[in-house]
Amino acid sequence: MTAYDDALLLFRNTMRITDGHLESFRDAIVRAVDFARQHGPQMMVETFVDEEQLLAHSFQVYRDSDAVRLHWKLADPYIQEVMEHCRVEHFEVFGEPDDDVAASLRSALGEQCPPTFSPRITGFVRFPAGSQG
Repeated sequence: MTAYDDALLLFRNTMRITDGHLESFRDAIVRAVDFARQHGPQMMVETFVDEEQLLAHSFQVYRDSDAVRLHWKLADPYIQEVMEHCRVEHFEVFGEPDDDVAASLRSALGEQCPPTFSPRITGFVRFPAGSQG
């Protein structure tokens, strides 16, 4: 296992879409992910929507805590636009962010939705050539 592997972070964000905001939420997510694809430090971003339950699940992979901070700095307007149409219902962090990122997540999510943290044991990432969409 390398230091690179140890720093890898996977975020799973479960969002409750505001009733009547599904299309606006979709539009905002598409803009945010398009921006991340072009400018963001994420290694992977995938978002899925359960229309019946008005739930969205976003998965993001970062190489380390510095990449998370860069994402927040670059994408804040897009994050704010998405949040106009939903609220975070559950936020899971897989891997071990540094103390600054962990504290920022706890502060941003508050006591109503504290993030959960699961340290990494082992694993690997394999992205086939041409798999970026």
